[in-house]
Amino acid sequence: MSTPLTLTPGRTSDGAVVLTAAGEIDMSNSASFAAALTDTSRDAGGAFTVDLTAVDYIDSAGLAALFPHVDHLRLISNRLLAPVLTIAGLDDITTFPEQP
Repeated sequence: MSTPLTLTPGRTSDGAVVLTAAGEIDMSNSASFAAALTDTSRDAGGAFTVDLTAVDYIDSAGLAALFPHVDHLRLISNRLLAPVLTIAGLDDITTFPEQP
C-alpha cells in the first residue's frame, strides 16, 4: 500500500516553477515523486523549487529521487526534515521558513 503523498506543480507569482509535496515520501511512492520531479524539471527548463514544508517524513528512496536534479534544484523545507537533509548533503540548497 502506498503512503499518502500529494504532489502539486505550479508557479509562484513571479513565474518560478515549484513542485509542492505534502505527506510522506518513502519507497512506496518515491517513483511518483521522481516522475513529478522529472516533469517539473522539464517544464522549468532550468532551476525549480521543491517545497517540502508539508512533508512529515522522507526516506532514502525519496532523497535518491532528488539527487538527479540537484544542480537545478532549490528546496524549501520544515525544520523536522533538517537533520535528514543535512546528513544527505542537501542542506546547502535548502532554505527553512522562519518559525512564527
